[in-house]
Amino acid sequence: MQTVIVVIHVIVAITIIGLVLLQQGKGADAGASFGAGASQTVFGSSGSGNFLVQATTVLATIFFVTSLSLAIFAKSQSGVSATTGLPVVNQDILQETTADNQSDIPQLEAVPASNDNQDSVPSLPDDNN
Repeated sequence: MQTVIVVIHVIVAITIIGLVLLQQGKGADAGASFGAGASQTVFGSSGSGNFLVQATTVLATIFFVTSLSLAIFAKSQSGVSATTGLPVVNQDILQETTADNQSDIPQLEAVPASNDNQDSVPSLPDDNN
């Protein structure tokens, strides 16, 4: 079902692009009113405005419906298989590797805080000596 909607979505998108390219701009109406191209139109001297506008509107509506349905499909499939595409991990090997790596990390010792200079800011050793 999802593949059919994707195919319809792509066909409608390409058709919308073609219809928009076929439509005339606003400046072309002045020349057409004096007969400067009315004989060359496919849809007659009345022009193609109404047909192309209505066809674009219908195809845009279909495009939005297919977009919404594809978004719903994507949302429903996102929770189904959250581990799809992830590598298979053996838990025993993972725990052994983690334990081995933890032993290689040097452990730091905690230094107890001294109570004699709590308000003073620690300073770095002076390298000028």
